[in-house]
Amino acid sequence: MFDFLTDASQLADVLGTALRLSIPLIFAAMGGLLCERSGVFNIALEGQILFGAFGAAVGAYYFGTPYMGLLIAIAFGALSGVLLAVLGVTLRVNQIVVGIAIILFAAGFTSFMSRLLFPGGGNSLKLNGFENIDIPVLSDIPVLGPVLFSQNGLVYGALFAVIAVHFVLFRTRVGMSIRAVGESPAAADAAGIHVFGLRYACVIVGSSMAALGGAYLVLTQVLLFSDNMSAGKGFIALAAIVLGRWQPRIAFMACLLFGFFDAVQLRLQFDQPEIPFQVFAALPYLVAILALVGLMGQANPPASVGRPYDREMR
Repeated sequence: MFDFLTDASQLADVLGTALRLSIPLIFAAMGGLLCERSGVFNIALEGQILFGAFGAAVGAYYFGTPYMGLLIAIAFGALSGVLLAVLGVTLRVNQIVVGIAIILFAAGFTSFMSRLLFPGGGNSLKLNGFENIDIPVLSDIPVLGPVLFSQNGLVYGALFAVIAVHFVLFRTRVGMSIRAVGESPAAADAAGIHVFGLRYACVIVGSSMAALGGAYLVLTQVLLFSDNMSAGKGFIALAAIVLGRWQPRIAFMACLLFGFFDAVQLRLQFDQPEIPFQVFAALPYLVAILALVGLMGQANPPASVGRPYDREMR
């Protein structure tokens, strides 16, 4: 059943698939982590991935270039972030309720609009997407070469996002302010930090990053749009954030872990056709649940995450 782990060619294929399947999770996890570090619980990642996928399909279909798809995906993500920030930060609506509402709205809106804008509701599209970039010499390295050095630009963009989020949060004064706002907004406000402005910025940027995960699905993997194609990836990204204990590098490794099990289940579906595919398809979600159960009581989120801040109550 696991013979592919001992064959170099098959192992390289599985690892490459694992990395590609991890990319939407990485974008969403980094975006969600940035939001939560500022004190805003962004459970809407699932909907933002879907918004990004829809925006990417619109841009690539009507403008004929994946770059416009990328820009429109970011715009959709930013708009969803503005909605989350206005309701959850300014109006102090329960952030979990707002997040669920955004997820439901994204599912209905994208399904309805795809039937208006695309032939066949998007399922029959053949969009222009990003092609892989082979880095000379390095891409020829056995096993790891094709995995790390023969990918498209969005893969490298996701890896850069991990480095950027870690650097901003832990190596800059802005990052120190973000973490202070997430831990104690009243103390941060008293120190002269603009709590609402910083939370708005983190939510909008983080939501745009999550939308890039959806753009990746459309512009590199399937080259079409279909209903609910986010398929739970936003919730897996949330699990990666918790498993990573709100640390970008550890959350990144958690995303790779989930991506690996997703790649393994796809391989097992191919190798074991006599077993119902649903058994294998549940593997990544089972791993996520077990990981969260194992961390029960050990993961400590930012102290003020999910708690609206009222200056009059400080």
